[in-house]
Amino acid sequence: MTTLSNEQTAIIRTERGLTIAGTRITLYQLMDYIHAGYPLNLIRHKFYITDQQFDAAISYIETYRTEVEAEYQIVLQQAEEIHQYWENRNRERFAQIATISSKPEQEAIRAKLNAWKAKIESRT
Repeated sequence: MTTLSNEQTAIIRTERGLTIAGTRITLYQLMDYIHAGYPLNLIRHKFYITDQQFDAAISYIETYRTEVEAEYQIVLQQAEEIHQYWENRNRERFAQIATISSKPEQEAIRAKLNAWKAKIESRT
């Protein structure tokens, strides 16, 4: 897979993967929104990139759809593995935290937050 070239390289490969040149935005981040069915104009505005950068990214994704999709699936799998690792690693700690009794001043704050939450939920 090669990169697109205009006057400068628009899509580059970094340690993060395929990235829009001059940004920290990966094509995989755009793919999240594409797969979720977001309109392209909303995706572009979400990332605050120029029309040229966005057009180059979309063009690259369309031109190399198979390769980008394969890399995207690997990125999703790695993210899930990392999530599972930290969830498993922190499970015992979260259980310990849940058993710690709150201080009286924290209980008062918690009661206010719960009342506020109930008020908001009753509106919807």
